[in-house]
Amino acid sequence: MRFARWLKIPVSPIAGPAHWSFVMNKPVESLPAEKLEYLKRRTDKYFTKSRQIIERFGDRTVTYGVFLRRGVICAVNPAIDALRTYYPQSAEPLKITRLYEEGAFVPDQMAIFTYSGSFAALVELETLILQRIGVACVSAYNAYKMATNLKKVAFIDMHARHSPGDDLSLLAAYGASVGSRMAKLNGAVGFVGSSQDLTAHFYGQEKGVGTMPHGIIGYAGSTLRAAQMFVETHPRDNLTVLIDYYGREYSDALEVCRWWYNETLPKDLSGARALALRIDTHGERYAEGLDYEKSVEIVVKWLHVPNEYEAVRYVMGEEAFDADSLNIVKDRVRKVLFGTGVSVASVIQLRQTLDASGFNACKIVGSSGFNLFKCKMFANSRAPLDVVGTGSFIPDNFNDTFATADIFMYDGKPGIKLGREKLFQGLKP
Repeated sequence: MRFARWLKIPVSPIAGPAHWSFVMNKPVESLPAEKLEYLKRRTDKYFTKSRQIIERFGDRTVTYGVFLRRGVICAVNPAIDALRTYYPQSAEPLKITRLYEEGAFVPDQMAIFTYSGSFAALVELETLILQRIGVACVSAYNAYKMATNLKKVAFIDMHARHSPGDDLSLLAAYGASVGSRMAKLNGAVGFVGSSQDLTAHFYGQEKGVGTMPHGIIGYAGSTLRAAQMFVETHPRDNLTVLIDYYGREYSDALEVCRWWYNETLPKDLSGARALALRIDTHGERYAEGLDYEKSVEIVVKWLHVPNEYEAVRYVMGEEAFDADSLNIVKDRVRKVLFGTGVSVASVIQLRQTLDASGFNACKIVGSSGFNLFKCKMFANSRAPLDVVGTGSFIPDNFNDTFATADIFMYDGKPGIKLGREKLFQGLKP
């Protein structure tokens, strides 16, 4: 699939003889009217005015380099596709040089790719290109780190509700799929699906996945009745049930399991459907029956350490624990391990409750704030999660997504803004 298509860019194939040459001072009007209008309405105005200056005083061949100010995973196909789509066929040949393959780690302030061609034809494309770099690359990095930390856990992309629209959703999901693919090469389960049909194809699926929001639990009047209503409406689907709506996570989990394994599954001739329980406890309360002291007790026993202090040390690692002299990170770790919401303790308690009643086959889905840090702490705690539903791979600091494209050569000769020389040192057109 062409990225320009899914980003709603009007597309036409780029093709033409290699001997095309650019005619000096000829206005860049060779794009189809629809594409030209799309470009002019979206580019920064100073680029349009710059094109008019170049057309008046003469074109030059320029070479751009693109970089980000933080380490990322390379996920630039959407940007390169936009570049190829909007570069006029009548201009001098466009040359794109990848410096990193898709999925490779890119250190901060290192050029990711370069591109050369007519200045008049390229100057207005900078806005569109840069819009398609940062979100995808940062999402790829975050998804990779999350999946490699929790290698045995399957991830579901649930970022859609946090996105302002389709463009960001598609870029973020594409990035997550690139990061996930690299994590899978390192033995991780990675991302296996999306909550949207729109982005499902990035994860090898035709449709999105999901069962019920909290609203259906309230609508049904009980967690069990919501599960029954879902099965009656979607009799062939696997079932994932939210268990935190009424604050009876473990009681409702057992009630649903008894109904599923004793009444529903025996009637299923295929026996192929599976049950999972999703815990999404509100961040300002503890799961059923837990408090801080009880949570500490659960985690300490799970990790086979003597006390809370050693549990935090175990999860953080010796060096990180000792380096955190102000206890800032330790407090964050305590929150994940023993705090309110979906904590390590609450997930351990759920697994042990299910297993004690013979429901070992039931899977556990965790959601609510599973960002890089939380995934790392859950991994270090060996928390018994099977699936994580998360949208927290999207950038939490939007400044991280700000990409820059600088011209560093004019007509094959070096020329760069003072202070940026080192970024492009040794690069060629």
